Amino acid sequence: MRKCLEGPSRWLGGALKGRAAVATAAALTLCASGCAALPGGGRVTSVKAPERAEQADESYVRLIPVEPKNDWSPQEIVSGFLAASASFDDDHKVAKEYLANPNAWRPGPRPSIAVFDDRPEPKVFGSGDQLTVRINGTQLGIITTDGQYTAFQKSVQADYQLTRNAQHQWRISALPDALGQTMLLNKNDVDQVFRTFNLYYFAPDKQTLVPNGVFLPLVNREDLPQRLVQAVIAGPTTWLRGAVWSAFPHGTKLVGLSLDKDVATVDLSKEAASGDVEQMSAQLAWSLGQVSEIKQWRLRIEGRGVVTPEGKSEVQTFNDWQANTPDGTVGGEHRAYMIGAAGHLSTLGLNNFLSLPVVTSAPGRMARPAVSPDQHEVAGLSPDGRQLLSSDLNSNGVPRVLRTAKDPEGRFTPPCWDRQGTLWTVETSPGKSMLWKRERGKTLKPVWHWGLDGREIYALQVARDGVRVAVVAKIDGRKQVQVGRIAGSGDRIDAGSFVPVSSELAETDDLSWRDYNTLAVLGRKTPDTQVLPYLMPVDGSAVTSLGVGSLGEPLSIAAIPGGPVLIGTKSSSQHLVCHQSAYRERDSEWACNVAGSDPTYAF
Repeated sequence: MRKCLEGPSRWLGGALKGRAAVATAAALTLCASGCAALPGGGRVTSVKAPERAEQADESYVRLIPVEPKNDWSPQEIVSGFLAASASFDDDHKVAKEYLANPNAWRPGPRPSIAVFDDRPEPKVFGSGDQLTVRINGTQLGIITTDGQYTAFQKSVQADYQLTRNAQHQWRISALPDALGQTMLLNKNDVDQVFRTFNLYYFAPDKQTLVPNGVFLPLVNREDLPQRLVQAVIAGPTTWLRGAVWSAFPHGTKLVGLSLDKDVATVDLSKEAASGDVEQMSAQLAWSLGQVSEIKQWRLRIEGRGVVTPEGKSEVQTFNDWQANTPDGTVGGEHRAYMIGAAGHLSTLGLNNFLSLPVVTSAPGRMARPAVSPDQHEVAGLSPDGRQLLSSDLNSNGVPRVLRTAKDPEGRFTPPCWDRQGTLWTVETSPGKSMLWKRERGKTLKPVWHWGLDGREIYALQVARDGVRVAVVAKIDGRKQVQVGRIAGSGDRIDAGSFVPVSSELAETDDLSWRDYNTLAVLGRKTPDTQVLPYLMPVDGSAVTSLGVGSLGEPLSIAAIPGGPVLIGTKSSSQHLVCHQSAYRERDSEWACNVAGSDPTYAF
C-alpha cells in the first residue's frame, strides 16, 4: 500500500531545511487504498461509476498549511506559499497570509492550476526591501476551472515580487504575470489532494450517457455528493462541450443535498421544473453512483418530491438507470468472428465454430474484418491494407471495393462501426491522414473536420457511446494512444480535441474499447521489449498487464464489455486466436488453440 505522507514541505526543496521543514511536514492522511495518480503525459477523462464495486472511494490527503514565520527569508516565503496553496480549506486562508494584499488573490474552490513536475528552487534577484524570487520548472499540464486536465508540457519561469511590511516581514506583493489567477502545484500535490470523477451527459441520441472526467479537490468527504451534483449541473467541460447534451435547464442550481442513512435527497431550484425529470435523474444517478455511502436517493424541485421513473416510488435506486449505460445494451450473447484458416470469415466460439464463406476470391482475402451491429455486413481491408472492402455477410460473393488509397504509401486503418451503423476508417500515410465515414445506406465520405490530419494513424475505434474515439497516432516519433470526441452530424462532423491518455507504454500497436472506461491495447513498455496486452484506463490510471503465458507475436486485439479479450497472434508462422482461460480474472492464462487470425466482435 502506497502511503501519501509527503506533506507540503516537498515544495520547499532545500530552502527551509531543518526548522521550517519540520514545521511544514504536518499532513493528515486517510489514504486507505492509494492515491489517485496524474498521468505523466496524458489527461484524466473518466472513472468508473455505476458499478458498485468500483466506486471512487479512495480516501484523500488533507494537507495542513503552515502560516508564514516572522523571520522567514524571501525564498522561504515563496516556497511556503506554494506549499500552502495545496490546501483547499477555508478558501486558501493560510496561503493568503503570505500575500501583502490577501484580497488580490481569489482562486476560488475550483481554480485553474498549472501542474509542475519537479520542485522548483527559488532564486532571489535584487536588493533592499523589494526583491524578485524566480522559480523555473517543467509544466506537465493544466487543470482548467471546469476540472479538465490537458497535458501541455513546457518550461515555465515565474517571478514573484516581494516586499517588506512594517513589521520587516517579507510578503508577496505581486504574483507572476504569466500565471495570473492560475495556481501552481506540484504533481504530487495534485495526486494527493485531487480525485477524478465522472460527470455524465447525454450523447446526441439523448438516451446513452457519456462520461466526462474531471479533477476535483477534496476538502472533506462530507461535501463530495454536493460538489458532484453542482459540477454536473454546471455542464460538461470544454473538451466535450458541443458533443453532448445536458437535461438540466439553464440556471438550475442545487438548493440543498442531505443524507439520511444511505438515502440522499437532492433539492433543485425552480428552473429544473422545465427539464426532463427522467433524464435529469439518469445523470444524477450515474454521477452520484461514485459515492458508496449513497445507496438510494430522491429528487426534489423547490422542496417538492418528484416521482420517477413512472409508477415507482419517490426513492430511486441506481439500477433504475442502467439502461443509460455508456456501453449500450450490455448482456446476452456477443458474437465474435475471425478469419479462419481457410481465409473465410467465421463465427468464433470458445468451443465450436461455424464457417461462413464470405470472402473466397479476388481481390484476395479480407483482413481485419469488422461486423456491423445488425450483423448484416462486414467491412475489412485487402491484405496490403490499401483497399477498404465491404460485403454482405450472407452472400458468398466477392467484396466490393469502397475505396483505394491514393497515396502509393497509403493504407487504411482497420474499419470499425458505431452503434448507429456508421462505418469509420482512416486513410493514412506518413505525416498525414483523413477520416472517412459511411452512414447507413449512404456513400463513403471524408469528415468535415479531422483533428489529426497531419498525423499517421495506425488504429481507430469509436466508443460505444458514439461520442468518444480512441486512436493510435504517431506523435513525436512514437505510436501513442489518444482520445478525442465526435461532434456534429450529417456533413458537419468534427472529430477532434485529441489528447494523450497515458505515457506508460513506449509504443502501442492496436486497441479496442473493453468498456466505457478501459481500452484493451497491444503495446510495449520499452522500445526493446515484447509486445504484450494491457488494460489502459482512459482516466489516466495505471496501465496493467493482461493475462499470463506465451502469446507469440500479438498482431490484433478485440474486446467487448462482459466478454473475453481476444488476441490474434502469430507463432512459428502459424496464425492463432487467443483468449484467457478464465477471462474474468485479469491474470488468468492465455489459451491459444484456435487456428485463425483477426478476431473481432460484432459491435
